[in-house]
Amino acid sequence: MKTSYLKLIVCSLAVVITLGSCKKFLQVQPEDKVMETQLFSTKQGIESVLNGIYISLAGSNLYGANLTLNTTEVLAQRYNIPSTHNLTKIANYAYTDAPVTTRLESAWVDAYAGILNVNSFLENLEKYKGVVDQNTESVYKGEALAIRAYLHFDLLRLFGPRYSTADSTKQSLPYYDATKISINPLLPANEFMNKVIIDLKKAEELLKGDVIITSGVNLVSNTQTADFLKNNRNYRLNYYAVKALQARVFLYRGDKVSALAAAKSVIEKANLFPWTTVTNALSEKINPDRIFSTEMIFGILNTQLYNTYISIFDPSNTDQNILAPLPARLTAVFENNENDYRYNLNWQAPSTGLKPYKTFLKYTDVVDKTKLFRFTIPLIKISELYYIAAESEANAADGINNYLNVVRFNRGLTNLATTVNINTELQKEYQKEFYGEGQLFYYYKRRNVTSIPNGSNTSNITVNYAIPLPVSESQYR
Repeated sequence: MKTSYLKLIVCSLAVVITLGSCKKFLQVQPEDKVMETQLFSTKQGIESVLNGIYISLAGSNLYGANLTLNTTEVLAQRYNIPSTHNLTKIANYAYTDAPVTTRLESAWVDAYAGILNVNSFLENLEKYKGVVDQNTESVYKGEALAIRAYLHFDLLRLFGPRYSTADSTKQSLPYYDATKISINPLLPANEFMNKVIIDLKKAEELLKGDVIITSGVNLVSNTQTADFLKNNRNYRLNYYAVKALQARVFLYRGDKVSALAAAKSVIEKANLFPWTTVTNALSEKINPDRIFSTEMIFGILNTQLYNTYISIFDPSNTDQNILAPLPARLTAVFENNENDYRYNLNWQAPSTGLKPYKTFLKYTDVVDKTKLFRFTIPLIKISELYYIAAESEANAADGINNYLNVVRFNRGLTNLATTVNINTELQKEYQKEFYGEGQLFYYYKRRNVTSIPNGSNTSNITVNYAIPLPVSESQYR
């Protein structure tokens, strides 16, 4: 990362949200200690800084689009990207060409900016200690540490080496756990992963006073202010979101014993994240909850979501701009099963005749503008924890019966026999479950699936997982 840019980030506080609107941001100027004191001298000021960090995650360079809806999904060959498409170089893994370089650079810069803003927030909580009560301070610290771990881990999954063993020593990325003005070294992958795990363990301990534990409910509040981000616990990295992230991290590292334990600790509280209903999935036509928000353990609120949807998924887009799969590929993914909730609800040919094929509806708006799930992109869902548990069980039959078939039942599908290949079926499930959520590319990379279905034809394509560090990082080392 360029030294001058690093200094700017380190000297700044996070972007913060004013209490009246999610669109009004207060940029704290470098070295503006008066503003720093004002923000961290009140509970509302501290909350606004933390809310601002969450809102930054929803930016288009991060989870508002780049790492969920488009770039990582194109890397996973989700869509038909012909040679005339504006994202064809991404689909062809031309990592040194624009616009690939620009998109990857943007993700890198914004993720590390978020990390350093988290570090600034944590340091200022210590500096202005006592403004909030001890439990609130612990929860805020736990959430901040979890954000730091989340961003670092996704940077590793995207830019790091394929992590094949718990002792992988391949060079990876820098880890920033303080706002010191320096360029941190590139760590061996195992050391980097150790830091992620340490941050998550600290977050878990700090979040033991989380209201989602103490009340036993996943609080939902229909407030119209910044309090929304505080009261709706699945829009924050709550205690169970941290446990879920631990399960994801341990599985990526190859530690199935720890992954299973972490996954089970969330599954035991699955009542907090109830499955979508048959009525919602198959009958609701006016205001369907296509993201299955009740199942969401952690997600973001992106006020630009529907503008993004229109620009990349809407049927009015030309074939050179729309993101839509080949009909044959889509049918193959869902095994031509119209009963699958994910297929029935999220894929339809436009009634206007604008396109002869089915287009993606997951992030379309609904009629009722008061629905809490509007503008939401899920980042961790309860279904993933069942997949992790299924893969991590020592006995494959138990993984199928106790976990994989539970998800299938709640997606309108029949049970699998215990004799099927669990890894084959899990890959099918990841392909079905996480459209528009950015997880499939990471699944392929973790499993070292070198040949995957080509999104633009009926053959396979060899995946290139060796994404280089951005020029802004590599040229200053």
